[in-house]
Amino acid sequence: MHLKPQYSSLLKLPKPSIPFIFNTNPKPPQNPIPKLSEFDVLNRLNNEQDINSATQFFKSISNSNTFQHTSLTYQKMIEKLGLNCDINGVQYLLQQMKLEGINCSEDLFVSVISCYRRAGLADQGLKMFYRIQDFGCKPSVKIYNCVLDGLLDDNRFSMMIPVYGNMKRDGLEPDKYTYNILLKALCKNGRIDGARKMLDEMSKRGCLPDEVSYTTIVCSMCDVGMVKEAKEVVASVFGDFPMVSVYNALIMGVCRDGDVNEAFRLMEKMVVDGVELNVITFTTIINTLSGFGEVELSLAILAKMLLRNCKPNVFTFTSLIKGFCAKGKMEDACELYNKMTREGVLPNVVSYNTLINGFCSIGNMRKAVSFVSEMERRACPPNVTTYGTLINGYAKCKDVVGASETWNKMMTQGCNPNVVVYTSMVDVLCSNVMFDEAYSLMNNMTCAPNAATFNAFIKSLCSCGKVDSAMKLFFQMGNLANLTTYNELLTGFSKVNDFKAASDLILEMEQNGIGLNLATYNRIINMYCCNNMVNEGLKVMAKMVVKGVKPDVVTFNIVIHGCCKCGKVDLAGQLLESMSRDGLRADLVTYTSLVHGMCGLGGVEKGEEWVWRMVNDGVCPDKGIWSVLVRCLMSRIGYGGAIDLVNSILVGQNNISKT
Repeated sequence: MHLKPQYSSLLKLPKPSIPFIFNTNPKPPQNPIPKLSEFDVLNRLNNEQDINSATQFFKSISNSNTFQHTSLTYQKMIEKLGLNCDINGVQYLLQQMKLEGINCSEDLFVSVISCYRRAGLADQGLKMFYRIQDFGCKPSVKIYNCVLDGLLDDNRFSMMIPVYGNMKRDGLEPDKYTYNILLKALCKNGRIDGARKMLDEMSKRGCLPDEVSYTTIVCSMCDVGMVKEAKEVVASVFGDFPMVSVYNALIMGVCRDGDVNEAFRLMEKMVVDGVELNVITFTTIINTLSGFGEVELSLAILAKMLLRNCKPNVFTFTSLIKGFCAKGKMEDACELYNKMTREGVLPNVVSYNTLINGFCSIGNMRKAVSFVSEMERRACPPNVTTYGTLINGYAKCKDVVGASETWNKMMTQGCNPNVVVYTSMVDVLCSNVMFDEAYSLMNNMTCAPNAATFNAFIKSLCSCGKVDSAMKLFFQMGNLANLTTYNELLTGFSKVNDFKAASDLILEMEQNGIGLNLATYNRIINMYCCNNMVNEGLKVMAKMVVKGVKPDVVTFNIVIHGCCKCGKVDLAGQLLESMSRDGLRADLVTYTSLVHGMCGLGGVEKGEEWVWRMVNDGVCPDKGIWSVLVRCLMSRIGYGGAIDLVNSILVGQNNISKT
């Protein structure tokens, strides 16, 4: 066996029972070294933080006459080596114990198995377990539990079954901890029915399930969408143990389903049943409400939490901050941040990243950067998400300088970018038409680019009309191409009026089973309408309805604009009526196309009607519509008449707004 250098001489000199050389003129020892007790050695090893110093101390007293190592001192040294995942050192000490005739205690062998578990070597730990009797130790329930737990951590479910069988054959009765490990293993492998049977088996064997047992199975059921069944399990719970974690698992499940009212009902039931609501209970509901944009209701839950003398933690505050940031209420988010720090709750990296993302979302990069400085002052180092959020914010602003400075700082701090950060950096380079630099960065990524990376590049190339270059990237991405990729390419082909390439791409999508969505159809329709091929656009619109894709306001606006552009104003009016029947509300874009179309054909009276109609529909005309209408009116009824008509419309608009 190869040993690390610091252990090559560790304890290699056994103490002889008879000295090899006898001294005929003995002299009294000068300053004899005092003997050490087991307590002294254990105390020194406990207090020694440096593993090398601990090893030197352990070795030095082994080669002296001051102390004979015991099972407990070996155990302590093995535990320290295990914390450093030094399996070689652990194995050496085990062999040395065997040579010295020191048997392993139950606790010592548990420490050995835990070392393998911590190092991610559960299979080697199992092999060591099968040699347990070589070290003078007998298997026990505690040791079996440690082995099973290690295998569970590595998800070695198939290896757990024979170990559990051996445990029974050894005549050892599983305890509550054993069953809870097996329950977790069954749930982790999707065998919920098996886990429920295990609960029954526990009860039959006189080992009543506890809080951990029920929490494990309820949590797993909720994870796979079996919330109704989880409620039944909670309703059937019996036993004298705290139920708060069981209820919390169920509340988390109903919140994940979006059923906040049921979460409130469960909270009330907890109070009625005398179950103390804790910070996890409140935070789960606050986080859900904030995610739904109900941040005011979240504050009400916070108030209720404080009334019950339950102190909010960093996760509670971060959930509330997230809610305010999502609504763009950054002043309120900052006020909560200040309240959190005043109350002595230290923000974590997620808290800061949430605030930074909030400011980046509204384009306030100066404030976002100030929070990065704040987190550094508070000894909370930025992580890859922090830098990625900043770079993405700069990308939205097309600020390549800010993005580059952030990138360089990230690399200087030794923080490796992930695919999300690379994608944001590619995006900002492309938005500044720095395609060569973007391509170089993508080719030198330390991780594989994903669909989003390619799509960001393809989108920018298509917007610049570089469809050939976009197609090269499309072929390079292979199976990563998704619906977004095809939509961006269709936009590119539409921009250069390449109908054949667009048609071929649509055919490829259908052959590859990539269903066309609303955005795809809108791009195709827009391509036809922009090239005065309204009838073709209407055919595509009919096809999308047959395929079960419902047109939206954008779809109608594209077709109405195309009709007006081609002089088919009556057809545009019919489409507007169809739009209303479908429950869609015409907007400024719709009416602008109709007014332009009518006035372009000289139908000033009809144009006036459309303006009146849009005003009655609560849509305010913009200066573009007024400009078109006034020019048309002036050519027909002169300057004064045009002004009088516009004033009458404005008076009508004011009257409508008052009512």
